[in-house]
Amino acid sequence: MTKALATDALPSYAQILDAAARIAPHARVTPVMRSAALDALCGAELHFKCENLQRGGAFKFRGASNAVWSLTDAQAAAGVVTHSSGNHGTALALAAVTRGIPAHVVVPHGAVQAKVDAIERAGAILHRCAPTQAAREAMADDIQQATGAVLVHPYANTQVMAGQGTAALELLQQVSGLDALITPVGGGGLASATAIAAHAIDPSIALFGAEPLGADDAQRSLAQGQRVTTLVPDTLCDGLRALIGETNLDALRTHHVDVIAVSDEESIAAMQLLWSELKLVVEVSSATVLAAILKQPARFAGRRVGVVLTGGNVDLQSLPWNAG
Repeated sequence: MTKALATDALPSYAQILDAAARIAPHARVTPVMRSAALDALCGAELHFKCENLQRGGAFKFRGASNAVWSLTDAQAAAGVVTHSSGNHGTALALAAVTRGIPAHVVVPHGAVQAKVDAIERAGAILHRCAPTQAAREAMADDIQQATGAVLVHPYANTQVMAGQGTAALELLQQVSGLDALITPVGGGGLASATAIAAHAIDPSIALFGAEPLGADDAQRSLAQGQRVTTLVPDTLCDGLRALIGETNLDALRTHHVDVIAVSDEESIAAMQLLWSELKLVVEVSSATVLAAILKQPARFAGRRVGVVLTGGNVDLQSLPWNAG
């Protein structure tokens, strides 16, 4: 099995605070934006945390940076390896550059070309594999055996999750008195770390997640009381196709995270709204959070809501509303 940086144990609040200090020299403090038009449309006071403006264009840099700078010098010497079809690969490559170490990224055939190009531009050593989870993991293991690189898993990694939790930590420092927080849900690293950070600061804050209807394993898992593993994701939201991890699901259950599933069409419409009202280019995966608020406005009505926009790496030549 590939040697990993850490177990997939959930981070503590103390580890999230440590991560914030560790990544401060490398990560950006991203802005929080408002829109009177979107507030009126949703009947809530929305505070958009713009992680699409983070280094690498996504919140993933926070976790990757924390993971890379958590390595001892001996561990770092051989570099890092991961498997990713998008933002985590770019983030890990960028973080590795800050420490002057190599980053190997296994990318499945069929990944969005704009994201593959971004991974390569960030300085990664690219490795292609078949488009299955088993093939990704097998190639990452082969690379680790050949190079001694340390595996930095996209979401089932304590240091990665601790780094992701700094986005919520930062948001709650920027905006006081939030009643609710909502993030997209894929593998669940961001959602679980957000829940840990938010409830350590304010146990009363309501927590929500947004996921595509075509990849609604988190919602189904919470409803059924056990992790759903048979679902085959079918969604345009390429950043949210990963099934939720077991420990991440436990965190969502423990912190009473309410997951709302939205259609790709609803997310595309929300993506257009964010572009027109906030002048922000965000991925369709990121737009799920606004789509969820628009779909079930009664659950957010009158609340001050923190809305985490996770990424902005969009292929402008293939905008989803121009498809077909």
